[in-house]
Amino acid sequence: MNMLSVRINEQQVRLVLRNNQIARAIADIVPFKARVRRWGDTLMFDCPLPVIPQTNIGETELSPGDVAFWSDGSSIIMGFGPTPLSSGREIRLAHPSTVWADALDDLAAFADIRTGCEVEVDLETDLKHSPVKTASGQ
Repeated sequence: MNMLSVRINEQQVRLVLRNNQIARAIADIVPFKARVRRWGDTLMFDCPLPVIPQTNIGETELSPGDVAFWSDGSSIIMGFGPTPLSSGREIRLAHPSTVWADALDDLAAFADIRTGCEVEVDLETDLKHSPVKTASGQ
């Protein structure tokens, strides 16, 4: 089972990768750091993929625990509740995105995270790459 961890401040969520091109591409570039942007109860952050894998899969609604990639914005999206576009409790995205991972832990652990916080994405095992890259590729 391939797993990553996402850490923001003192909170950490473990992710299980799905079997798709986006998941493999993201696993190949960890570790990296970025800054969070909050949109309703959804967190987004830049992902430094040098080449965006082509995919025909696009979801505009996430289920709890889904972690998606928005290729047009090169961003990872983690929704734990409604967005400004949602009706009721649904997690409605503004753009079609590809679900590439499933959270093992409740994404609501990030409910208090605000725009500007640093996020670090890394392997969940001891098999870590180095050095840590930023979303700008540095």
